[in-house]
This record gives sequence, structure tokens and C-alpha cells, in this order.
Amino acid sequence: MEFPTRGHQRAAPWNARCLPKVMSFILVVSFVSLNLAVSAQAPAEGKGQISPELLSYQMRCLSRALEDLAQHYPAEVIPAKDFLSRIERLEKRLKSDPSAAPAVAVEFRHLQTEVVRLHPLLNFGKLLLVKRRPIWLSPEGRPLARPSGPAGLELGMPSNHECNSSLARLGYDNEIAVLEPVSPSGQLRTLYRPSHSGYVGEIDLHFDGTRLLFTQSDATNWKIFELDLITGQTRQVISVADDVDCMDACYLPDGGIVFASTACFQAVPCWHGLKRVVNLYRLEPDGQTIRRLCFDQDHDLHPVVLPNGQILFNRWDYTGINHIYLRQLMVMNPDGTGQRAVYGSNSWFPNALYFARPLPGETQRLIAILSGYHGPHRMGWLVLLDLSRGWFEEQGIVARISGEGQPVEKRIADELVKNDWPRFLHPYPLNDRYYLVACQPRPGALWGIYLADIFDNLLLVKEEPGWALLEPVPLKRTEQPRVIPPRVDLRSKEATVYLHDIYRGPGLAGVPRGVVRSLRVIAYHFGYPGLAGPDIVGYGGPWEVMQILGTVPLEEDGSAIFRIPANTPIALQALDGEGKAVQLMRSWFSAMPGEKISCVGCHEPPTEVGTGQALAANRLPRAITPWYGPPRGFSFLREVQPVLNHYCVSCHDGHKANPDLRPPDQVPDYRGQPLSKLGQQRMHPAMAAATGGILKYAPAYEGLLPYVRRVSIEDDVSLLFPGEYHAETSPLIQMLAAGHYGVRLDPEAWDRLFTWIDLNAPCHGTWGEAFPIPDRMHERRKEMWERYGGPPWDPEEVPRDLPDYRPQPAPETVQPSPEEPLAEGFPFSADEAQRRQKALGAFVAHVPLPKGEFLTLVRIPPGECLLGDREGWPDEKPRKRFVLEQPLWISAYEITNGQFRQYAPGHDPRYYQKRHARQDDQGLPLNDPQQPAVRVSWLEAMAFCRWLSKETGLTFDLPTEEEWEYAARAGNDDPFYFGPLDSDFSPFANLGDISFGQGLLPQITGGLEHLVREGGAIADNRYDDRFIVTAPVGSFAPNPWGLYDMHGNAAEWTKSTYHPVVLPSICPPTSESVNPVPDPGPEAERKVVRGGSFFTPPRWARAGIRRGHPAWQRVFDVGFRVVVRQDLPETLLRAPPPPE
Repeated sequence: MEFPTRGHQRAAPWNARCLPKVMSFILVVSFVSLNLAVSAQAPAEGKGQISPELLSYQMRCLSRALEDLAQHYPAEVIPAKDFLSRIERLEKRLKSDPSAAPAVAVEFRHLQTEVVRLHPLLNFGKLLLVKRRPIWLSPEGRPLARPSGPAGLELGMPSNHECNSSLARLGYDNEIAVLEPVSPSGQLRTLYRPSHSGYVGEIDLHFDGTRLLFTQSDATNWKIFELDLITGQTRQVISVADDVDCMDACYLPDGGIVFASTACFQAVPCWHGLKRVVNLYRLEPDGQTIRRLCFDQDHDLHPVVLPNGQILFNRWDYTGINHIYLRQLMVMNPDGTGQRAVYGSNSWFPNALYFARPLPGETQRLIAILSGYHGPHRMGWLVLLDLSRGWFEEQGIVARISGEGQPVEKRIADELVKNDWPRFLHPYPLNDRYYLVACQPRPGALWGIYLADIFDNLLLVKEEPGWALLEPVPLKRTEQPRVIPPRVDLRSKEATVYLHDIYRGPGLAGVPRGVVRSLRVIAYHFGYPGLAGPDIVGYGGPWEVMQILGTVPLEEDGSAIFRIPANTPIALQALDGEGKAVQLMRSWFSAMPGEKISCVGCHEPPTEVGTGQALAANRLPRAITPWYGPPRGFSFLREVQPVLNHYCVSCHDGHKANPDLRPPDQVPDYRGQPLSKLGQQRMHPAMAAATGGILKYAPAYEGLLPYVRRVSIEDDVSLLFPGEYHAETSPLIQMLAAGHYGVRLDPEAWDRLFTWIDLNAPCHGTWGEAFPIPDRMHERRKEMWERYGGPPWDPEEVPRDLPDYRPQPAPETVQPSPEEPLAEGFPFSADEAQRRQKALGAFVAHVPLPKGEFLTLVRIPPGECLLGDREGWPDEKPRKRFVLEQPLWISAYEITNGQFRQYAPGHDPRYYQKRHARQDDQGLPLNDPQQPAVRVSWLEAMAFCRWLSKETGLTFDLPTEEEWEYAARAGNDDPFYFGPLDSDFSPFANLGDISFGQGLLPQITGGLEHLVREGGAIADNRYDDRFIVTAPVGSFAPNPWGLYDMHGNAAEWTKSTYHPVVLPSICPPTSESVNPVPDPGPEAERKVVRGGSFFTPPRWARAGIRRGHPAWQRVFDVGFRVVVRQDLPETLLRAPPPPE
């Protein structure tokens, strides 16, 4: 079912779109005359039947609750002991005669109803609720045709990726009602009913219990009203323009109100600009002044005040993160300061936690609705959270209440709760053990109000034939949370950030101190209604315009203090000494004017605190050092094209070499790229008419994209491994570092390329550069910034005083001699290689590992070879003669995950997140025990060698790059041991082939497309090696010496140090710092990697190919094998091979 929308694609009201035809379905049976209903535990067919086992479980649950009540309330309040005796008799009867379950169930339901009637926590007299008729029920309560699509729309619930603005404004039959007394026999009385068919709901009762806020829609927009419960009078609380919606308001202890509004004039990115975004705003106690609190990409939902005075809310963000999963629970002070995540950061599970509320008097324990992305709207499991027990994935979810004993089971899925029952909405805790909640116990049942508890009971409080009862709130006074004094200075346009130690926390785990020299400060500029999506700013990402503000240096101890613009979504990137990002922040933080933000480290847990006095604490905040001019959106044509014009277009001119890197004015036939399928379907009509669904980027931009690794749009939700998208994992940088055709970039050119990659390779620096922003949306956004607060500059304006790129003279390149040395007896045939190996005697040995596995070693004979490739990259030249003086034992296979886990049990390379077997999976696994151990740093590989040496008594090491190449060639002087560069590699090597380039789903989460498949455009599509990512070791034919996967599968560390042809030091000078950042030492040296991987095409997997990575880096496609340079003991040589 489509939702009606404002603007350029309005649909018919959803109630008018329902089919009038009556469908046959199971009638909802109401046992009102007996003051009971079919239980929440009844099976889906609605026949009132229940298994003896489940019935027994429910009786035990109620017994535990009654025992609890007996401890806290006297018998004259609730006769708990009498109830327990009756349950005991029912249990005995059921145990002795399981066939009596139906009769026992009827008696047990009567008993449950009596418990509800006498429950001491329900004696507050009156219960507020929302009474709304589902659109599939007639006014007489008869079932009509059900609407298509996920559940929830019939209740006026927006989908999980929309806000109320996407719903019809009219067509509702609903009211705010009071239940009195609070029991199944209580009467419902209308408290407020709109005079038209608008929506009414999202009620929030004031602490004094005399008034409430609610959301109401009319034909114009969505508004917030207040109902005086004493006089019955209503008033509109917030007055805004007709094209702005307001909703979901909450009273604040200081007399203000926090509410959600579309005044940000932003659009949901994955809806390609079609749906509006709500952020949180604050209405001051004067009832007139409004200020924006959140500057977020997507929806801020369900604000509620914690007992400590902070605001808890739900935030959705996905700047490069898989968009169907990450909905964080956030807190902030009522003035907008102190915004931080308290649950769900970097979590795949749960997709979302809606309607979260604190337990009375608690700030760490919450109750919430756990839900998915697609599927049922805002509804799902009823769960309890304890933030003190954990903040990540399922760690802090301490209970799931279902009435059926269902566990908290981590599941990674888009439609997470699609098939789960019961379904819940709108929890309200009465104390730490008992909770009111709206519940639909099974398909076809009514939505009623239930009493749930920690003992896993679900007791019906009230249901009404023909209606859904939602949003239960006891009508009584509650304790007012404490008032937090304001900490903003509205005269200021800046805020201050204090970073205690960037090396604290897992974000830089394994990175030696001294590697990170500075921070890049960036800001996001989010999309507009009518112009947003994953294919506007760049092709296949980024989602948003990336604004570069500049850099700030770190102090010696990893601390920093600096100023940032207020009211701006800010992200930081940790840079190494060459200006490349070591870690990316794929989220943002925003600060209020005059705020002082403090963080402990890089992605540290919410509970972590800094210790000791940092150097930055003793100095004044730094200003951000500009990046070649004032803050601005990063434009490929402005920032990168000048570098290409100087260094590249003389060859890459559209004729001599691919790709074509000329500027657009020199490529008159440049056409552009079609937008994604959803992008075309949801495109603004003006844009569709003008572009035909084809957007122009830039010829050089499209040409370079296949050669860079970047986050793109739907990447890992988990915290990235440090250096995961380090620029040196991009083929473009690898080629240039190797001296691509003698090109030697100057420092600024390198910096511009690094920055482009680190910013997710954007093309356009403003939205208007992609297409004129429609419907005056930018003007309206600026007007709202002026009125309610916004960034200190217009991000759509390009500074006029930008300095031009001026290349610096490059040092002269010394060309290597074309002459090759001679290597005696090289090359030699495969037969000769095997003859020489057999002449050694025993040449295979199986070394037992401590926990039962074996490491197979192969002995290779001494000899000579020529290293490098006359047709290779400059760092492979000149060719060198190498002599292996003594036989060498080398592992036949790459070290596997299973073997490496004997040393490091927690080793988990996770998955390759750029290919998917299922639209909502995490990626393709790299962590099978028989796959090669990748994402292992050189330092860890060397530590494995030391551990293995200690365990076995042998001396293990990594091969030098010369030893590695000698072993890989096995006497062959071709690029591969199996032949020349154009050989069919599929029987011999797992490389970037057609399986990798074109395999698996063309779509990813939420129907979005793989516009750019990482590595796909450079893959060799002639051959199919059957594997997409790493294969189990030994899956391909070995070389003549019995070595497997020397080409492909995983690239391999060697012991040798890599010296690139040129990579400059371009970080901000450390002389600005009080104390210069220490040199990280040999732990940061580049080490040589050989052999290519599943990611690399054949030309980059040759025997002579070289690349380098820092020793600390866990590279996505790099593993290792080991060597022993000593003779092995005879006992090993004579030992029989291990069993298969």
C-alpha cells in the first residue's frame, strides 16, 4: 500500500484505497460477557485452544507474579495465597489429565481476569488511552477487506522508515479515551474527539496529571495540541508554517516542550527525497521561542524524559552504514547538549528499539519495542533493557516478555519480527516488574491493553470490539524529573571538542601510538525533499554532501582540543602522517552553541571515562586549519580534476589509455549514468523530465571509481577494522605508490586523492551541482535555520576565493636499467622442479599443532631465479637475481582461521561486506575454519610465528619476499607458474573473476542496487573460478612444488620492508603542537605483500607484483604462510600423514 505524500507525488487517502469487498477470515471472538478474552497464548488459528505444556507454563508464570505480590501487598489488597491455591489445584488437574486442558484453560482465564481486577498496581482509577478503529473493521465491528502490506498502517502507524508526514492526514476514526476502573469490566469514556477525521494520538501526560499533549492532523498539516484535563479545553501549542509538520511532543521539567518536526526540510535518503524527515526541536517555556536541537540525517523519534532530566530518543543514521539496521537510542540534555548514544551503536541487532521508556526512578533500565526495518510498523517484541549490562546488540536486552517463554535470540534480518507473535506497541512501566502495553496476541485478534510483567505474564486489561486500544498512560501525577540547567551560549556560533586520548577504545585497536598524527574535521550536508539518495552526490554513494572543514593536530599523548561550528553534523577522521584515514567515523555528532563536548577515545563504550591529565587539557582550543581554502563541499571537479589535468590526461586522453580522465568540457559526448531503479521511480518530476533518469557526474570520476575502495552506501554496521578503507587498499594508490609510468605526485596532489577516497569518493560538492534543488526547498531550509538555528554558513554556496591547485616540481625519476641479470639454470620446467624437489628426499612434513590440527610443510630445493617482471610496475624493476642457498620448508597452504585461532581464539575476520548472498545479510563470510586467516596484521603474523616456534621447538618465520617469489615461480619465468598473463587461471587460482565481478545479488538492503560493485569493473570476466571470496585453502591446483594458492585467494605478508617509489608526509606540522607526536617506530613500517587475492584481477596477482601495507594493518584480503629454514627432525619426516 502506498502512502499519501506531500509535494510532487500525492497518493489517494489510504482509507479510500481499501477494497470494499468483504473477505472471509477468522472472526475475533469477544468474551466480554465473561469479562475475559481469548488468551494471548492462544494459537494463531484463534480457536481458544492451548497445549497442556504452554498452559502449565502460564500457570507457573502467574504463580511467580502472585508470590511477588504477596511479598509486597497484604492479603486484604490482593488475596495472592488464595489465587496460588487455586492455581495449584488447576496444575494438579492438568497433570493428572492432560485432555482436560481446554476446561482448565477456561478456569485459568477466569482467574487471570480476577487477578487483573484486584491487581494493586491498577488501582490508580483512570487510564488514558487512544481508541482507534482499524481500517479493516466497520463501525459495527464487522471485518472488511484487509489492506495489503505490512501490519500497522491500519492503525495509523507509519512504517519504520517514515514519520507521520507520510500518513494520510484525514480518514481516521479515533479519540482519546479514559478507562475507569482499570479492569476488563471498566467503561471507556471519550475524553477528546476531533471534529473532523484527523489523526489524534501520541499523547504525553504532564507530570502534574492535569494536562496532556497530543498530535492531531488536519487537511493542512500535523500539529501539536494541549488538552486541559480540568476544563476540557484544547489549544494549539506550536504555530508553524503550513508546509511544516509537528508531532510526537513531550513535556520537559523546565517548562519547555521537545517535539519532532519536518522544519529541517530534509528527506529520507533511502526514499530518494520522496519522504520527509523529522528532527527534534525545543519550545521554550515562553511558548514562543523554538530552537532546533538535533541536526540529524534521518528521523529522531519518541522523545521521553529520564528521571535524571535527560531526553531519551531514537535516532536513525546510515552515512555509509547498512541502512536497515542502525537505530541508536540516544540521550541529550533538554537544551540539546550532551548528545550521545547509549544503546545500539555499531549493532546489527536489533534493527530498532521504539517507544523506549525508563522504568520508574531508573536511567539505566528501560522497556521498549524491538522491531525490524521492513515489515510490521513500529511493533514487535516487548523487551527490557539494562544499559549497565551492555549497550551492544543483545548484551543489554535482559528479557523478552511474550507469555510463551520466548528467548532473546539475536537474529540479523530485514523483516525481523514479521512472523513473530504476540506483537506489542506503546509500553508504559508501572514499576520495575509490571508494565502496561498495547498488544495483539495473534493474527486477527484485537489490539487491547494488557498487563505484562517480568514473570512473563500477559493479562488482558481491556479490549473493545471493533477498536484498537493503544497508548496506555495512567491518569495520575508522577514525580517530576530533575531540571538540568541550560549549558548553551546562543551568542556563540562555535563549540569546543576535547578528546582525551584517541587510542582509547576499540576504534584504533592494534594501531601503534604515533601512527595517528591529526584529525580531519568534516561536516555532512543532508538531502532535500525532492533531491536525495545514494546516487546523487556520487555514483553509489556517498549519501550526503561531504563538507571538508580542515584538520587539527594531535598532542603527543593522543589528546586534542579544538573548536567546531555549532549546529552542524560533524565527523572526525584519524589521519596518519601521510594524511590518509586510519579510521572513519560513519556517523556524526552535533554541538549546541557554546557547548563543550568531551570524549574519551575512539568508539569507546558509553560507560568509559578518561583517566589522568591529558596534554590538550592544558592548552587553549585550536582553530581548525583550513584545507586549501574555506569550508566547502568536496567536489571532484574542483579538488581532484586539476590533479588529473596536470599528471594524467596527457596519456588518459580518451585515445592512448583507459580510463578517460579528461575534464567534462573535453568530452562532448559524455552521457552520464542512469540512476538506480528506485531513484528513477521516486525522482522529482522536474528532474525526471530534465534528465530522463540519467545523471551526469564527470568522465574522470566514473573512470577512477573502479580503482578505489571506499565505504560506498551499504557497508558494515560493525565498527570497521582500523585501516579497513585505508587509501593504500585502493588499487589507484597502489599503482601510484609503485611509480605508475614514472608519475610522481607532489604532496598536495596526494592529499587531494587521499581526501577524496576518505570522504567516500563524492562527485558533487553541493546538491545544486547535481541538479537544481526543487520547490524552493533550500530557501525554506535556510529560512528555518534563521528562525530555529542552523550552521554558520550556507553549504550550497561555493567560496569564491578558493586557491587554485599549483603543482610542485617533482624530483627527477631515475629510470632503471633495461638490462637483466642472469640466473643460472633459470627458468626450468615443472618436471625439472619436481625432480629437484624429489632429490631432497622427504619433502613433505606434517607438524602437529597443540590442539589437534596439523601444519603441512613442503621442502623446496635451493636454486636461482629472477625476481620482478620486465612488464611489471616500476617497483618490480630492475629485475634482480636471487639465490636460495639452502632448502626451505614452507607451508603448503595459507594459514587457516582454524590454525590461527589456536594462537588467537578470538580471531574473527567476519565477512566481506561488498557481496551478499541475501539482501539483508552481513556479507560473505571470511571466518570459516578452512578459509585463510585474513585481516591479520603483519605484527600478528609474526607473533603467531613466535608462538608456533615455542610450541613446536622449530623456528618459524615469515618468508622474505625473495623467498616467497622463488617458491611461487617454481622455476617458471612467466607471470604465473601456470603460464602467461592471459592464461585461464580458474583451475589454479582464486582471483577477481566473473564470480567476483558479477556474482550474487544485484540488490542489497531495502531494494537498493549495487551501483558500484567494489572490484567488479576491473575483474577478469573471461573465466570463472567458482569462488567469490576466499576459498578453503587447497581448493585449487598446486604449483609444481606442491604449494597451494600462491596466486590469489589471500594475498600474503612477507618479512620484507616495502619502500614505495614515493608517498609523502603531508600531515600538519607537529611544531604547532606543544609536544611533537612520537615516531611510531618499526611497528608502522610498510611490509611487502605478495600474490594477489580473490579481489585482484590477474595482472595484479603476478609472481612479481608487490604492494605494501603498514605492519599494524589488518587488511581485508591479506593472510600469510610460514617458513622454517632449518632441517626438520627425522621423527617428523618419518611420521605418517594425518588422517583426512
